[in-house]
Amino acid sequence: MNERALQGLGPFATTESQSRALAYFEEIKQSSDGWKLCADAILQKRYDDDHIKFFCFQVLEHFIKAKYSTASQEDRQSIRNVLVTWLHMTAVSEVEEKMFIKNKVAQLMSLVFVQDYLGQWPTFYSDLLQMLQLGPKFIDMYLRILLAVDIEVVDRDIAHTPEETQRNTLLKDTMRVQCVPALVDSWYQILKTYESQNPELTCLCLEVIGAYVSWIDIGLIANERFIERMLHHLSVDVLRESACDCFCEIINKGMVCMEKVELIESVSSVLETAGVIPPDYDDDCDYLAKLSTLINDMGCTLISCWQRCTKEGATEDSAKILQAIQGKLVYMFSFLGHDDDDISLAVIDFARDYIGLLKQLGSSTASQHQYGTKDLFSVVMKKFEYDDSYNFDSQGEDEVMFLDYRKQLKVLFDNLAKLDREVVMTGVHSLLKTTLSQWKNIKFSKSELAIRMFYLLGEAIPPVQGSHFHADKDSLMNDCMRLLMSSGVSHHSHWAVTLQYFETVARYEKYFSVCQDQIPEALSSFLDERGIRHEKDTVRSRCAYLFGRFMKQLKGLVAPYAEDILQRIQGLLTINTPENGHQLMLTTDDQLFLYEAAGIIIISSTLPVERKQLLMNNLLSTTIDKFQAMYTRLHSETNEEKQLMCAEVINHAIACASRSSKAFHTQLTMKQSGLLECYVEALKVFLCALETPYQHHIIHSAVRQFLHRMIVCLEDAVLPFVPVAVDHLLKKGDVKDVQDFIPLINQIIAKFKKTIIPFLQEAFMPVVQHIFRVLSQPADELDTQAQRDKDSLQRSYFQFLQCIIANDVLEVISNQSPENFKEVLITVAQAAVDVKDPVAQKTCFNILKRLVEVWGGKNGMPPFREYTYEYVIPACFMAPLKETFDLTDAQTVFAINEISSVLKVVFTKEGTGFLQYLQQKYFPSISLPPDAAQAFCNAVSEMDPKIFKDYFKHFIEALRKT
Repeated sequence: MNERALQGLGPFATTESQSRALAYFEEIKQSSDGWKLCADAILQKRYDDDHIKFFCFQVLEHFIKAKYSTASQEDRQSIRNVLVTWLHMTAVSEVEEKMFIKNKVAQLMSLVFVQDYLGQWPTFYSDLLQMLQLGPKFIDMYLRILLAVDIEVVDRDIAHTPEETQRNTLLKDTMRVQCVPALVDSWYQILKTYESQNPELTCLCLEVIGAYVSWIDIGLIANERFIERMLHHLSVDVLRESACDCFCEIINKGMVCMEKVELIESVSSVLETAGVIPPDYDDDCDYLAKLSTLINDMGCTLISCWQRCTKEGATEDSAKILQAIQGKLVYMFSFLGHDDDDISLAVIDFARDYIGLLKQLGSSTASQHQYGTKDLFSVVMKKFEYDDSYNFDSQGEDEVMFLDYRKQLKVLFDNLAKLDREVVMTGVHSLLKTTLSQWKNIKFSKSELAIRMFYLLGEAIPPVQGSHFHADKDSLMNDCMRLLMSSGVSHHSHWAVTLQYFETVARYEKYFSVCQDQIPEALSSFLDERGIRHEKDTVRSRCAYLFGRFMKQLKGLVAPYAEDILQRIQGLLTINTPENGHQLMLTTDDQLFLYEAAGIIIISSTLPVERKQLLMNNLLSTTIDKFQAMYTRLHSETNEEKQLMCAEVINHAIACASRSSKAFHTQLTMKQSGLLECYVEALKVFLCALETPYQHHIIHSAVRQFLHRMIVCLEDAVLPFVPVAVDHLLKKGDVKDVQDFIPLINQIIAKFKKTIIPFLQEAFMPVVQHIFRVLSQPADELDTQAQRDKDSLQRSYFQFLQCIIANDVLEVISNQSPENFKEVLITVAQAAVDVKDPVAQKTCFNILKRLVEVWGGKNGMPPFREYTYEYVIPACFMAPLKETFDLTDAQTVFAINEISSVLKVVFTKEGTGFLQYLQQKYFPSISLPPDAAQAFCNAVSEMDPKIFKDYFKHFIEALRKT
């Protein structure tokens, strides 16, 4: 063997030597005698290095997987001899092999087993059983081989072909007859012999039993000798987790319902008699989690059996199963309420299924059960509370796990609320009443818990007539909100409680429509040091968002407080410059929420129009003043970092102004509000930013977003500014600039349609030519991002044309000069054929279809009829005939369907002239036989469009094969 290459197998090998070793591995795998070299190295113990040994076994693995089935009998026997000899040598050797080596050999044995057991090696198991006398090392390998066989033959998580499934079934059937009883006896002897002297071996044996019990006769395991032995293991610290896992596998074995119930009851009785359940006080949480899983499996299985028996009408059996379930509930509740969350989580499926069972039983039967909704509710409440060790300021893995656990508890809570609305509502109300009356004197976690449970009611219990609160009746929900608002808990010193308070106030904003006298308190809590001025940034940030949402929902009701609110948040609307390490009170995103809220407050207020205008001008002047100051500074700065800082502040100032317009909508426009001039003036100022040569990507992005909003809000008042914006945005735009500009121009077209035609006719070719110019710029072939940007721009170009067509302003294209008109049309037809993106191809053919519908036919546009025959029709065949047109791709199927639609539309417009062109000119040019040509013409002229789509696809498939 190549010793130099083998040096690259260790973990400390250089990259070069690793590459050399990898190349050698491929070389020796492909060599006809490579596996023999490796087999010889194994038997001769030529290498002590574990990585070289593993390398040799990997070569054998490749041979077994790729060549063993067709190898000679001699070679197959050689492989078997190598593996058995290695097992023998390892068993008597003083050297302990590494785990990964042993697992690899076990896998190789399993690969040989599935190919040889039914034919050439029927003594596979008897040979192994005879070697058990070699001692613990061989027994360890024996058990690993059995596990590897289980993975190869039984494991349901591994996908198998029908042939493999049939083979595996035959293997199991043969094993049941020939060797399973002997294997079971060997397991018992291993457990009996090694339970005290070799716990690792005993645990491995229990794992094997758990794996095999799913498909062998349950009576071989669920009997006195095994159960007694396993019960003993449950009292041995190092064995009990494995024994518990094994019991779980026994419980989960597929069986007839009542046989399964009898098995569970038998195991349960034995565990109770032995004192395993209920467990004594035990601080081994890992073991208790395993025991909890066992109870969970018992409970879930019993409920599943009850559901089947009930469905089949087996009333007597169902009653027996209910009694069995009842007997497991005490354990389920005990584990569910355990202080350790892992133990609780292990039994949560049983709890969820039990709630479902109670729902199916109905109130009359469910009330007879020892445990019900109240008991579960109490446990869920207890477990929902934050533990003292929870780190709110630095969440690690434990904290994340607890939050995930809480999500599981929430599922139980929701299901309980669906099962018994009154119990849950009364429980939460009682908890809230008791807790909030003493929140200053109890742990913060209890206050947070009470408020959170009330918060969760909003999802768990559906509102009545669209709201949880109604003025005409005094409900528990109303009282809960009164308790929350009047308790003063919003002043709590722990920010987790404060944050949950705000979440709850924002969720139940409809309460304030019923109890408007509580609005001032809610507003004050949001606006002072409890909310957006809180010392904790997490609270400030979340409250900024929730306050904006609160204002949006209650805009009419907060109108009387408009000026007071604006005055109180004025200082927070100041746009600061992040310099000199100054810590900002709010992040830029937080400030955007406040600007949106301020806009809503002004627009929704009942103030006179003149006062609204003054307030809006004051709001926008904050952004305009900062914009102008930073814009001036931007052009005087020479330091690039400071230029970037200026650009980011400019971007944020424009974004704030843009966000303030969110309150306007189609039913309440700027013109109707009397605030149009405020935003027109802002637009005039911001548009000058398009002229800057510095950091233009950042600044242009903000201006574009502002224009998007103004197109929505200003309506036709924005039109005079569109030409200026378009001119500046395109003047020095690169691929990204132009691509980002297209959605803006599309929005303008969709918004104004015919009104925009005069401007669009002037701007159309400059826009198109600029796109062509950008696309034609050379790019580095290795620059994949640049190519993706170009592809994206090309798609945007076709979306631009599609928008013009969809909004019925086609004269924008037809009124261009003949040369430009034809150039644009040719780009569409050429791209329909050449572009590799099926989505873009579909768009191109959609454009062509619409153009044919509008301009095609004898009465259509003469230049376009010529274009139809010269470009459109050929494109419909050239595109799908290209090798890059993948007919197995879903998006490509959409494209070919669009092509078939184009051909149907052409026939509708052109009639027999189209068919004559195909038969006399186009089809002969591609050497299509006359009978096939005639068949196609019949299809396109006579078939329904849906049927023709399928025909056309098959037509293309046949044409591609010729």
